Amino acid sequence: MTTLAQLVESAYAAGASDLHIESGLPVAVRVDGGLAIEGAPLPPAAVKAMARSAAGAEGWSRFLQTRSLDLSRTVAGVRCRINVLQSRRGVGLAVRLLRTQVPTIDRLNLHPSLKKLSAGAHGLVLVSGPTGSGKSSTIAALVQEINLTRARHIVTLEQPVEFWMKPQRSLIRQREVGTDTPSFQQGLIDALREDPDVVVVGEMRRPETMRLTLDAAETGHLVFSTIHSSSCAEAIGRVIASFSPEARAGVRAQLADCLTAVVCQRLVYRADLGIRVPECEVLRMNRAARATVRKETLAHLATVLETGGDEGSWTLDRYRRWLDGREHFHIPSRTAPGPAEAPEEGTGSGLPPLAAAQPAPSTAAPPAPAGPPAEGDVFVLDGAGDPLGTVLTELLSG
Repeated sequence: MTTLAQLVESAYAAGASDLHIESGLPVAVRVDGGLAIEGAPLPPAAVKAMARSAAGAEGWSRFLQTRSLDLSRTVAGVRCRINVLQSRRGVGLAVRLLRTQVPTIDRLNLHPSLKKLSAGAHGLVLVSGPTGSGKSSTIAALVQEINLTRARHIVTLEQPVEFWMKPQRSLIRQREVGTDTPSFQQGLIDALREDPDVVVVGEMRRPETMRLTLDAAETGHLVFSTIHSSSCAEAIGRVIASFSPEARAGVRAQLADCLTAVVCQRLVYRADLGIRVPECEVLRMNRAARATVRKETLAHLATVLETGGDEGSWTLDRYRRWLDGREHFHIPSRTAPGPAEAPEEGTGSGLPPLAAAQPAPSTAAPPAPAGPPAEGDVFVLDGAGDPLGTVLTELLSG
């Protein structure tokens, strides 16, 4: 019977970035941005066995409750980000294949000047781009630059953890949302009590997470995060637009004060190299950029990008010209490293799994106390948070 390890090893050797496994269908792999379907259909029982093996006992139990599970595993020596899902055909898996080594700016074929984004003492660095453009890898490379050169306390919040980072000069704590902390919001609240120098927020999707991320950057921490967008201006606009109209002026002011850089990237296939390389637009914040954000005249950021080359900004066209003139590129190996070469992973705390992700504590005012019991056949319940069964028992016993 075909195993997940065999499929991962084969996909890795083909240079695939993603592996799709669906009950009753052939395997599909994404290579250099294109999708290819290979082999015979996989029996549903075999796919279910792969999913159950990858999820483990605790993860499988959660999957049965929610019919969806995000996790990261090392399979055949390859670090994988896996989504286990339920479809009309049965159980399926979407597997993102990651490089085994923690990436660096040089290995990702990024411009060396991006290393300077890790040199700041505080502020927010946003890495943006479409899905599958290598945002998480770029964040990991920026964090690794700090890890290799400076003594800092780094706290990461990820869902799931993609690269296990071995501390070099820095102390690194990696927390997985859903396993080590119930939510990005709670993880950020915790992080600010843990004496961090650097905070990594894997994704900013909700306004609450964005607000806490901005607060962290504004209070003396260096913060890295990702957001989906197709340009630097759109990335900033998406953050602002995520808040209610009455809150946006304050958010613009926060961004203008704490944002230090925005990187927008996409992967482009180079036939001469046989690999995809990142093309980037890089906005380094200066006085003109901050004024543009504060006034929300984001269309003027194109001019800031054009004139900010001496300060580290890059337009997409200028970055392409640099790539065209580059002579040496890092070509990653397509041979799966095997289990013996897999990176050391955390083993967990031995604590029971989190029951469910809970929202961060609310700052809203508590509900007003219930008034006196009404007369007649009307009951006033003052235990709104009690389980339904308890409430019914009290009613029946009364």
